[in-house]
Amino acid sequence: MSQGRSIRLFLVDGTPNGLLTAEIMNWTGHVLTGPRSKLAELVQRPECGRTGVYSLVGPDSDDSLRTRVYIGESDDVAQRLRTHNRPEEQGGKDFWERVCLITSKDQNLTKAHAKYLESQLIQIATQTARCVLSNGTAHSYNNLPESDRADMAFFLEQIRIVLPVLGFEFLRELSKPSAPVSATAAAAPSHSPQFLLEVPRYRVSARGQEVDGEFFVLKGSNARSEWVGTERGYRGLYKQLIEEGVLVAGSGEHLTFSDDFAFSSPSAAAAVVCGRAANGRTSWVVEGSGQTYAAWQDQQLNAVDLTTAENTQEVV
Repeated sequence: MSQGRSIRLFLVDGTPNGLLTAEIMNWTGHVLTGPRSKLAELVQRPECGRTGVYSLVGPDSDDSLRTRVYIGESDDVAQRLRTHNRPEEQGGKDFWERVCLITSKDQNLTKAHAKYLESQLIQIATQTARCVLSNGTAHSYNNLPESDRADMAFFLEQIRIVLPVLGFEFLRELSKPSAPVSATAAAAPSHSPQFLLEVPRYRVSARGQEVDGEFFVLKGSNARSEWVGTERGYRGLYKQLIEEGVLVAGSGEHLTFSDDFAFSSPSAAAAVVCGRAANGRTSWVVEGSGQTYAAWQDQQLNAVDLTTAENTQEVV
């Protein structure tokens, strides 16, 4: 069972769209984030004068469905952000809309620590493949004593916990259903039963599974060979999966998933499989029982309500 964590969030200017700080109990790290429109206020913060690592985040200009990220480090983050705020032709970066700065509350983060963290964050972002990296070439920096590397491993673990809470998903590990579960994992991912979606007329059959809140279509599943729905909806996602090689030509008249792929919802998954808009809550059924996804979810809720009622009776 995973252990709970307490994260302290502070709205610097009292608004949800302004500057925000985040801290985790018993962690020396400190996170400062804000929109590019608040850059003038952000660079005046004391954190921007410390050694730290930062991420610039925004939509990818070539694919609006993807996030573009630049990861850097500096002894003077404020000056680096001023440089990044320039136009592209003057050495700046146009794509980013938000910045996330990670420093240390005790100010014991050195230049060597920051360079090591930067290289590790770039490597993790590359492996998770949740974003398009703007960094030119990945580099490896290991010039740290063994004890410092151990400290930075814990520091990285906390970064990967707090950033998704702030809406930065590019470091979050993708727990694919087909991936082996590590024996040393802090918490095994929660799996649903496998679901089945079939379109007999086009001989399409796909399997899906929910893992830690994400709905995966499993490797080897089929999808319609062309999008037949409206121009809106998930047509852009369908085309993107073909371009990225997630959907490839199969042996028959359909496309095949070359790997497990996580969708934002069962309906998004059903739409890509069917090549048109589809209600995933009724299209996906539990394999072997025929129970719809919606009915399965209701069953989970009813089980919780029953357990709560039984516990209340025991107390009374």
